[in-house]
Amino acid sequence: MSHILDRPVWNALRTVHAALAEGGNQALRYPPSIVPFAASADSSAASLEALEDLLALGEAAALVETGPFDTPPGLMILSDARLVQMIAERPYQRIVDSRIVPLTEADAEDMLALAALTKPGPFTLRAQNLGAFWGMKIDGRLVAMAGQRMRQTGFTELSGLCTHPDFQGQGFGKLLFRFVAGEISARDETAYLHAYAANSSAISLYSALGFGLRAEMNFRIVRGDR
Repeated sequence: MSHILDRPVWNALRTVHAALAEGGNQALRYPPSIVPFAASADSSAASLEALEDLLALGEAAALVETGPFDTPPGLMILSDARLVQMIAERPYQRIVDSRIVPLTEADAEDMLALAALTKPGPFTLRAQNLGAFWGMKIDGRLVAMAGQRMRQTGFTELSGLCTHPDFQGQGFGKLLFRFVAGEISARDETAYLHAYAANSSAISLYSALGFGLRAEMNFRIVRGDR
């Protein structure tokens, strides 16, 4: 029996994030200015054609699923990678720490700059449309952040976790990780995340922080080719 997180993009856009969905019954995507994720309803020819039709010529999208991808002929494959999907093995306690502040639209450019430097994954100026983000600032400078990305019924993805290289090794990332997981648990939801399968150090850290491997995922970047 399939799990709702086996197809996280499709199931997010059919449930909690339905108001953000672009497309129809056979293919959906997030607005690309928010995040470049897309998914077809299934591997039928009609669904794959609908996915192809979502992308303009030269426009890219990211696909994430447990199963193999059938890519329509009008989409060029730019890259393939393996991810692991990890899930919280227990609820997390909420953390109160005055150093952690909610991030707002006024912080968007600083957030994008930090993400561009540290590369936690796809990130845009409008990432906060997906869910709340929090950060830590020193002398007004954003040095670490984490937040929420895809959401499905009962689940929220912990994402955007990063720390500026000048401030790594001080525990900011671990603190923000536990903080965001606690905020998700407070809604009686389960936190999960994605990491590159080759990133053994990150996987070991998330495991030590209480996340276990749920599934291996396929990650493909495609681009409209006609």
